[in-house]
Amino acid sequence: MSYKIFNGFLTFFLLFTSLALAQDPERQVLRGTIENEITQVTMNSVHVLNLNTIVGSISNDKGVFEIEAKPKDTLYFSYLGYKSLKVAVTQDMLKFENPKFKLTVLAFALEEVVIRPYQLTGYLAIDVKNVPLNPAGRYNIQGLPSSGYEAGNRNKSSISKAVGALFNPTDFLYNLFGKNPAQMRKLKKMRADDEIKNLLASKFDREVLIQLLGINRGNLEEILRNCNYSKAFISEANDLQILEAISGCYEEFKILQL
Repeated sequence: MSYKIFNGFLTFFLLFTSLALAQDPERQVLRGTIENEITQVTMNSVHVLNLNTIVGSISNDKGVFEIEAKPKDTLYFSYLGYKSLKVAVTQDMLKFENPKFKLTVLAFALEEVVIRPYQLTGYLAIDVKNVPLNPAGRYNIQGLPSSGYEAGNRNKSSISKAVGALFNPTDFLYNLFGKNPAQMRKLKKMRADDEIKNLLASKFDREVLIQLLGINRGNLEEILRNCNYSKAFISEANDLQILEAISGCYEEFKILQL
């Protein structure tokens, strides 16, 4: 064997070894089935999220899903009308084929709702003052829901407030964004995963966002308030719109640090 051939073989071997070591040997594809806990019927279109890697999957018409995972990863199951399920991945789940995960139907207690129509007088000048207005300014993005997104308050006072956050260690945004950069980097992964985006676009309860970002509901709403989003937007936007709002605020925060 000539020196050049040997040298080429050695280079290829070292490159292959490096790539093999760079991969996570513990991460495997977990294949499981989701069932209704009471009826034992398989459930399709259930969203499954790996909270550690920020990737999502969805069960097929036979209730089967596949997702990359390793031991100690946390899987989060979400389906409308069912109690969300959070499960730690074990070695047995990966070793034995087709583990089953069961979801429980939520019981809703409906309270009496009293509908009060607007009291109109017939005089436009008077009635127009009594019609409630949505204070949230919004803009539309092609391909996204027609309700659009709120742009937030970008006036001088709001910018001054954001700049002040950089020099005030007790400011909420500084404490959250500045001290938790790894947690905030999850935003980019969440926005890149179509399954997660589709799930968030259909939800309004903030539950999945709270699990993915690892913060509580109070902190989530405080972020938006400090980013000058209105009460109407905070209460009415879907979870995908909330994700985009937080992402935009975080990007502005990073720019102001430069």
